[in-house]
Amino acid sequence: MKIIIDEFPNLNDKQISQFYRLKSIYKEWNSKINVISRKDIENIYSRHVLHSLVIAKFIKFKRGTTILDLGTGGGFPGIPLAIIFPYCKFILVDSIRKKISVVEQVVKELDLKNVKFEWSRAEELNFKYDFLVTRAVAKMPILINWSRGKFNKESKNEIPNGIIALKGGDIDTELIGISQKKILDIKNYFDIQYFHDKKIVYVPD
Repeated sequence: MKIIIDEFPNLNDKQISQFYRLKSIYKEWNSKINVISRKDIENIYSRHVLHSLVIAKFIKFKRGTTILDLGTGGGFPGIPLAIIFPYCKFILVDSIRKKISVVEQVVKELDLKNVKFEWSRAEELNFKYDFLVTRAVAKMPILINWSRGKFNKESKNEIPNGIIALKGGDIDTELIGISQKKILDIKNYFDIQYFHDKKIVYVPD
């Protein structure tokens, strides 16, 4: 938890309380429905919460921005981002019902009024959004195909609407042919060994 406060010193009391409660809530629900590797649950702040929040270092979402978290799993990166940006709307989607059940409970226990969730496949979504965020869900060409025509035309933020994906390992092959993209090393934001091969990939609409 200390690492979150150190990296985000401007959190208010409510946000600190929500982040503090995250671990116990996930430990309880993870014992019933495994959405986080059980060996990883003790590292939830450094490997899951902080990893999600690197997006908040990359972009400060403006008030009223709508963000889709596609393939949210147990709620990452969507739930940590929803805590950081309470004035934005988050829609967390996963095709696995039991994972959305966990998200529902976490959202309820944290009283996150800015989060909605949906049990659905990506290709079945029929609403528009400003940004699509995702963590290790699909290769970029697939994400581009899924999101085609789904982005709002008007941008509220300093960068155009588009995809922000958290990626690891060798990503060069999947990005061949994508001319407009920005790739950033997460280690430039958080100097932790776990992040040394992980990146943010941004592709504007």
